[in-house]
Amino acid sequence: GAESKMLTDCPGCPYEDFSYFNDYYGTPTYAHKWVEAAFDGKKTEFKNGNADFSLYGTSGREQVIKKGTAYLNIFMYVIREFEDALDDCKRGLLSDNYNSVHAWDEGVCFYTGSIEGQDGIKNDGKLLHQLADKRCGDYKTCGPDGVDAAGQAKLNYDLFDLFAVGNYQIQNGNCPGARRTTAKITDLMYVPMIQGTMRYAYKVDKLSGGEKEKAEGAVFAAAVLPRVHATNPEAAKTIYNNLRVGAPSTDFKAVKAAFESVYEAMGISCADIGGLWSEASKDYYPGMEPCRAVVSSKSTEVVTESNKTLAIALGCTFGALFAIAAAMVLYMRGREKEGKPVFQASQAQEEGVKDMN
Repeated sequence: GAESKMLTDCPGCPYEDFSYFNDYYGTPTYAHKWVEAAFDGKKTEFKNGNADFSLYGTSGREQVIKKGTAYLNIFMYVIREFEDALDDCKRGLLSDNYNSVHAWDEGVCFYTGSIEGQDGIKNDGKLLHQLADKRCGDYKTCGPDGVDAAGQAKLNYDLFDLFAVGNYQIQNGNCPGARRTTAKITDLMYVPMIQGTMRYAYKVDKLSGGEKEKAEGAVFAAAVLPRVHATNPEAAKTIYNNLRVGAPSTDFKAVKAAFESVYEAMGISCADIGGLWSEASKDYYPGMEPCRAVVSSKSTEVVTESNKTLAIALGCTFGALFAIAAAMVLYMRGREKEGKPVFQASQAQEEGVKDMN
């Protein structure tokens, strides 16, 4: 089960991201219990992040079950396969790392699914690869540069580059390098969950979203809340209160601000997320424009003071050198006027010049 594979009985246990979810929900079987409660139309009994699915009809519960299966269960199993690959990774020969490479490839397979096709741009996928492609169209982060409103997500380009790097590192026994690569992969996998949560927060708040949209917002939030909570519990509380099942109201601006406050700590950027794009108006929805990376005032102050110090030091140095040079020139000119130049040719040199002439 999930507990033995990711929390207690593996060489690398407990896995970091699984621990976030276990600590937040208070159970290692949170994903199974979420979907099971939706099937039964009952309330969950978690430590945090509870949902009362008796408040939903068929439309809402359908979204919770479908998306909960993919974005809560399979999402974490992808991470588990990469962590398993790291558990098997050994320094040494390629022959020592067959199990590790196999587990790594399984992680890529679970991320992608079986119906994406070789080019990965079909629209009939059901798992995380297709989710990234759908969200990139919503947030104008498609294409290799992440500036298009259609095509494959930049996230998928980036992830498959990292998948290849991790595979190579494991094959060659570079286990520490593979661990750093896995950490970056895991960070980026949260991007579509954040995009989905904010998209449905806006739909519910400003576009009169009904039960379906509310349910989709709830399940996307459930897939990222534990990670946010590990960084900033207050931000997680804001997101949960606005997107939980049965929330009396939703403030998309509060949700957006809460997410943006933890981007840096989560290892992602404003550019990774983008802004909610309206294809009809060819512009971002009001209030959902891409955020801008902000340098902290403390960092700016340090940089500014450093620059001031450097400027003063350089100014003093060059000023002193100029003064010395000017003094030397004046001294040399004075000696020349007195008929006693500083630099005089020796007698031997003068005779040599005469002979040359």
